[in-house]
Amino acid sequence: MSTGTPHSSHWGAFRAEQTPAGVRVTAHPDDPEPSPLLGNVAVAATPTARVLRPHVRRGWWEDGPGPDPRRGSDEFLPVEWDELLDRVAGEYRRVLDEHGPQAVFAGSYGWASAGRFHHAQSQVHRFSHCLGGAVRSSWTYSHGVGEVLMPHVVGNQEPLLSPTAWSSIEAHTDLVIALGGLPAKNSEVASGGISRHEVAGRLRAARARGAQFVLVSPLRDDLAAELDADWLDVVPGSDAALLLAMCHVLLVEDLLDRDFLERCTAGADVFLASLRGAGDGVEKTPEWAAPLTGIEAGRIRELARRAARGRTMVTVSWSVARTRFGEQPLWAAVALAAMLGQVGLPGGGFGHGYASTGGVGRRSGSYPLPTLPQFADPLRLRIPVARIADALLHPGEPYEVDGRRERYPHLRLVHWAGGNPFHHHQDLLRLRRAFQAAETVVVHEPFWTSTARHADVVLATTTTLERTDVGAARYDDRLIAMGRVHPPLGQARDDYAVLSALAARLGVGERFTEGRSAEEWVEHLYEQWRTGPAARAGISAPRYADFIAAGEFALPPEPAEKVMFASFRADPGTYPLRTPSGRIELHSQTVAGFGYDDCPGHPVWLAPDEEPDEEFPLRLIANNPATRLHSQLDHGATSQAGKVAGREPVRLHPADAAALGLADGQVVVLRSRRGSCLGGLLVSDAVRRGVVQMSTGAWFDPVAGAAAGVSCGYGNVNVLTRDIGSSRLAQACTGQHAAVRVEAFEGTPPRVTVFDQPTASGRSAAAG
Repeated sequence: MSTGTPHSSHWGAFRAEQTPAGVRVTAHPDDPEPSPLLGNVAVAATPTARVLRPHVRRGWWEDGPGPDPRRGSDEFLPVEWDELLDRVAGEYRRVLDEHGPQAVFAGSYGWASAGRFHHAQSQVHRFSHCLGGAVRSSWTYSHGVGEVLMPHVVGNQEPLLSPTAWSSIEAHTDLVIALGGLPAKNSEVASGGISRHEVAGRLRAARARGAQFVLVSPLRDDLAAELDADWLDVVPGSDAALLLAMCHVLLVEDLLDRDFLERCTAGADVFLASLRGAGDGVEKTPEWAAPLTGIEAGRIRELARRAARGRTMVTVSWSVARTRFGEQPLWAAVALAAMLGQVGLPGGGFGHGYASTGGVGRRSGSYPLPTLPQFADPLRLRIPVARIADALLHPGEPYEVDGRRERYPHLRLVHWAGGNPFHHHQDLLRLRRAFQAAETVVVHEPFWTSTARHADVVLATTTTLERTDVGAARYDDRLIAMGRVHPPLGQARDDYAVLSALAARLGVGERFTEGRSAEEWVEHLYEQWRTGPAARAGISAPRYADFIAAGEFALPPEPAEKVMFASFRADPGTYPLRTPSGRIELHSQTVAGFGYDDCPGHPVWLAPDEEPDEEFPLRLIANNPATRLHSQLDHGATSQAGKVAGREPVRLHPADAAALGLADGQVVVLRSRRGSCLGGLLVSDAVRRGVVQMSTGAWFDPVAGAAAGVSCGYGNVNVLTRDIGSSRLAQACTGQHAAVRVEAFEGTPPRVTVFDQPTASGRSAAAG
């Protein structure tokens, strides 16, 4: 590698060095296609938008804890570390003594660092477990539907986490049907790091061999143009109807693999009967699906026939399931692959998440990586991650999930580290009211995100560039010695130092730290891994000092090309799935027994319950951004270069733009039933007519919004989206779609304020 300090990120390994002009970042030389997101890294080493010292919200400091409508608009006061930590520890004691650990929410989403020790989620959970536990979240915003559904259908989450390898697709697949596409922008990122970006190259190699691609998406650029894909510009939210119609073609034309259905599936008779109209009296023909999907019946019929002619891989992006009733397209894709009889064959079957992240379809180490122990959770109380606003707004109320009837706990103290719910969550005005309902909100943040601005206590924390760590991911092929690139800015401390100080004040300091500094922990975790899991796996890893000197350690390749469910296919009796039947469940008696009309026992068509109308005539696609990971480093060079008129881009088909009298580059207003935001218009024929596309991750700016008469003046699309679960089965995120209208913004757009330091009186909290 080049000169500089080795480091890693979720979007790639690199070296960084401090220069008079700032931090210079150089991609890892072994990376065939480095991510442009590396261009955002340097801004983290500047004071822009940084929390440079701990702060407290004036209302909380002066009036004490309690629900407060000023949260999110109140001024902040700087305060000394010891004084603030004393106050936070006192609040912890109050809440635990009066209400118990079930009144504390330990929030974290895990994307703050690629390092194994400075993993904020592990840190905050270890801390809470030392105190008797806390309420935590279960599942993810990204693929919560699959995390709940797949165990019912195939017995585990393997299709999400470790499906058939890309190398198998490259070598054997004849036809890839990509629902939601295989967007290169998403494959540039992988949790824990990705040192070689290979997805685009694998796809090119498959195409060069002769593989064909069909893109099923409202966005043409969800698959690279060089793959020469057939584009089915489907109506958003209609994927399940398309898949069911394809299944109907296989059934009526006898193109299905009856032997596979008999040997390897359960409930096929119920599902096949539903295609013929059992239950609702409607045959799921291509003619039935055509007006729902916007795809001609003949094209649907021909696609089903093409799928039956060769080795076919059906892929469903995480985004397709991140919708209302998102369980249905995912389950229907499994059914289609099962009817084709190709599950368990090289290059065939199905997957969920190919190119939704760079790790899916890559190696998956069979041994643990260095991990900070979190201790057992004494409380074991979870809520679905996408239901945090419900919990804060409706304490004690019942809800259903995965066959269980639960009640939301009464959360009084929210302690958030390593996450930004004002990015991930939907209906941000509702989330704002939810945060205002808490009694105390404590946030660890390097940056003045909206989560920090809606907190009572903002603990200034370091970025990954200011710490040492071991970077590793189970999808990656090396460990990176992440060195400190520059010292902490201002008074920032790492999460471990903050939690250690709180733990000491609460009487659990020794248990939390075990007497080790952060640097000692990093070495301990590495050596524990080297002499334990690595040694048992036959990996001869260098000692820690040698690892640091080398900057990285290459892991041995996995021995065999992964083909998901190959053993099961060969012998279902010897290698059964962990479902009640031991087979793929095309009809699940378990799910049917839950009695959910929004997720019955087999794949069905459920029409979206928010459709365009006269007031909101356009369909919004709120997808992942191409210029940053989630909302991270939105003020970085790559992210800022992608803005239009200083706002988040809004893409609209030329015919729609012309009908609305809108021009490329213009500042526009998007409105839904929940909120409104500004954006910068991009006119593009890569978007289906009647569709608006705007990516998530622009920082929520209600200050500029108020000046413009909208909810957000910068372009956070989640002021428009709905905060409602996918169904009672998964209660997962549905932030992909909404009904909206677009109109010209009249007047001069206000200045964006989200990267400014917050309003403060100039006095310290101690001064009153």
